[in-house]
Amino acid sequence: MSVVLFGDTKEALEAFKKKNYDLAFKLYKESAKAGDSTAQNALSYLYFNGIGVEKDAKKGIEWLEKAASASDARAQNDLGMMYLTGQNVAKDSAKAFTWLTKASELNNPNAQYNLALMYYKGESVKPDVKKAAQLLESSALQGNKQAIQNIGLVYMQILDFDKAAEWLEKNAVEGNESSYYLLAEVYCTTEQFKKAKKWAQKSKEIGNKDAEILWSKYNLGKY
Repeated sequence: MSVVLFGDTKEALEAFKKKNYDLAFKLYKESAKAGDSTAQNALSYLYFNGIGVEKDAKKGIEWLEKAASASDARAQNDLGMMYLTGQNVAKDSAKAFTWLTKASELNNPNAQYNLALMYYKGESVKPDVKKAAQLLESSALQGNKQAIQNIGLVYMQILDFDKAAEWLEKNAVEGNESSYYLLAEVYCTTEQFKKAKKWAQKSKEIGNKDAEILWSKYNLGKY
């Protein structure tokens, strides 16, 4: 779970930080019963992990569902992932899809990434790589590192080479070595051979044999 323990109940957070877990549980439960979705989310975390209370996955799910039903996007993502993986609940990819969709519509970047994978794999939904790319980009624009690392490759698959190059360039600048060859491939495909040469050279320098093949195939040395 990616639950963050904070909310209107500052006392609860302070008690948690001071490892006064019994008090933290009591205060979060008071706020949770009053309808505070952040406290409900936090309370579910305490139940799942047995912090300040006896471990109880069933009650953890109950409180997480209350938070999710109150449009807490973080709780919706966590609940969706639990249904997707079968953690604390029976695995149910249809419910996972429902909750991840709700969180994604609230612009939660983690949910957008997780939902993108479901569309990409066709899990409880018809495979839709274009939809996966859209979700990945929304997630990536909010800084989700996994989305940033994967979006370029997905754009290559739907033949949107401009978008693919844009994201792969960002990865390459960050030192993602696998992006070097992919960029070379994209630029060869779009006949931008000077750019292709630059990235093929960098890929060759780290020992990528495919880059050497690409270099010879397009005679990149002449550019």
